[in-house]
Amino acid sequence: MNAPGFQGLTPGQRALARRLADGEVRAGDAITHVDAATYTSADRFSAERIALFERMPLVVAPSALLAPGSAVPHDGFGRPLLITRDTNGTARVFLNVCQHRGTRLVEGNEVVCSKLLICPYHAWSYRLDGKLQGMPRPETFPAFEKADSALREVPSVEAGGLIWILPHSTVAEDEFADAITLGHDFAALGLANQHLFARRTHDVAANWKLIHDAFLESYHVLRLHSGTIAPFFKDGVTAGDTIGPHRRSVVGRDAEVGDLDDIATLRRSLTFTYTLFPNAVVIFSPDYVNLMVLMPQGEGRTLVEDFMLIPEVPQTDKARDHWQRSWDLLDGGVFGAEDFRAAALGQQGLASGAIDRITLGTLETGIRAFHDEVDARL
Repeated sequence: MNAPGFQGLTPGQRALARRLADGEVRAGDAITHVDAATYTSADRFSAERIALFERMPLVVAPSALLAPGSAVPHDGFGRPLLITRDTNGTARVFLNVCQHRGTRLVEGNEVVCSKLLICPYHAWSYRLDGKLQGMPRPETFPAFEKADSALREVPSVEAGGLIWILPHSTVAEDEFADAITLGHDFAALGLANQHLFARRTHDVAANWKLIHDAFLESYHVLRLHSGTIAPFFKDGVTAGDTIGPHRRSVVGRDAEVGDLDDIATLRRSLTFTYTLFPNAVVIFSPDYVNLMVLMPQGEGRTLVEDFMLIPEVPQTDKARDHWQRSWDLLDGGVFGAEDFRAAALGQQGLASGAIDRITLGTLETGIRAFHDEVDARL
């Protein structure tokens, strides 16, 4: 029986899975390098922030974060954002700023369930679609037009279970084309129908690209993760392609690839991973999904918000314990104690000046392709 919302693989997903099943796995044919300064230079980071994180679509959250009639603040990209979902189910993103005196409208980082957002300073109230509902003593604002004081909206799109934004733009006609294409892939795997089980933000002392690097190759899996997930994976059995600047890959697990139309069997035999350029990673494990949203804060510091999405709300204590163990293994162990720790140690080493470049083998070509994309955008 397939998971709720599974629509069958897209042609691109099917072709990639078939390549893995047929053994058409190709490694690179030469060693390549990345300059150490790519990770440690403050000037380089400033250029990346402007070219990538201010001008490109960014993943901000999974759809499952917000139920109808709710909102959540988001500060990770340097501007105070507010993500909302109105009672009709439409998601929008606004600047989290009251139009009266510029006060932050909603504080904290937790989801707020309310039909109205009320400014704590003078109690101006806004609907979840951003429109100004009202203010105390309206007679003291003669000739005031409420329609002119709606919250300032940030261009966004919701596709396949993810919410994307253009944080510093007012034009979005064709900017979200790749996000919508990826949305078909995610919808095919049922991402839009998942339930949010847990979320946590990690403060990682590493450049954002070092964190991405870990999810662009499988060479490290049997080594770094030897005590956690290594037994579930084959060594270096992977295939990948691209959708615009984004990378889609599959990694072989310990089971043989079977029926491509049986999603449960398929996800036991391979893991789809999407590196969403420039700031997110989506990993489809056998019965849950992890979304990691990267929010660079400096050349040597990155916030990573990890979301675990599961097929349905746990109905029993046994089910809840099962998902909690999975969360503890992935977020606390594989990601937190292993991947993110390795990135922080790498940052320390590169910052020391001990080497002037990193070396990439033939199983690490995804990293080279990713850095080529960064360079091209600069």
